[in-house]
Amino acid sequence: MKAATDCYECLRRLVHQAAALATTDLSLRSKAIREGLKIVEENFSSDRIPITIATEIHRAVKEITRNPDPYRGMKDEEIRISRELCQEISLGQDFKGLLQLSVLGNTMDFFRDFDTIRRDMRGPVKFARDDSARFEGKLKQATNVLYLADNAGEIFFDLPLVKWMERFAKVIYVVKESPAGDDITREDLKRAEVEGELERVITTGTATPGVVLSLASAEFKRELEAADLVLAKGMGYYEALSELPSEERVLFCLMAKCKPVADSLGVPLNSYVAMLW
Repeated sequence: MKAATDCYECLRRLVHQAAALATTDLSLRSKAIREGLKIVEENFSSDRIPITIATEIHRAVKEITRNPDPYRGMKDEEIRISRELCQEISLGQDFKGLLQLSVLGNTMDFFRDFDTIRRDMRGPVKFARDDSARFEGKLKQATNVLYLADNAGEIFFDLPLVKWMERFAKVIYVVKESPAGDDITREDLKRAEVEGELERVITTGTATPGVVLSLASAEFKRELEAADLVLAKGMGYYEALSELPSEERVLFCLMAKCKPVADSLGVPLNSYVAMLW
């Protein structure tokens, strides 16, 4: 998905948010903001995928503030809230119910306040685009599944679905190599105390929202190519992988939390989506 006009202001907001989270030193914060806004001005284009620009913003903020993980506090709070809320929710133990539980975790977003997230998590889940039955049919014939994880707090919502899919195929859970916003890393799995519950974990090899394939590790690209099916959580992976030709093996599972993504998918804002690509 290429950048839309609305992405420009969203990227500018990201600059201010990341810099504010990264440091209390006002001089460093101002420097990070100046550099981040410069990156937006020089790189924003309708030919670019938004996450590629966001990656450059995160890199600059981390380097200038000397903070390798600006969203650490936010991720810890996401993990705490998700652990608590996931225990309150039951949506069925079949594939559709567990997929609905998983997508509820995607209401987590660093641009949304936690009260709104709590409200959405306690609401009903209905997919505006729903290819879950087709994906389930393919799953029962699959050998290898790549599960591309999104935000740190989603792990508790993902685990039941991962374990269900493991009855049919080998599932590889994919996290980020190092911090990128509030995306999940190996360190976050340790903090959530769930690392031992996953059979195999690899990383994208990058510190990018979603994945910038030109920067991804050889291991990730090899597993992506080899996977019979891919379950891709969140808008970042949608932005990146929807640029590839459709092979009907990637299930985008997300909440469309911004208008450009919602418009691209042809659904109302804040809709849930399970779309085969």
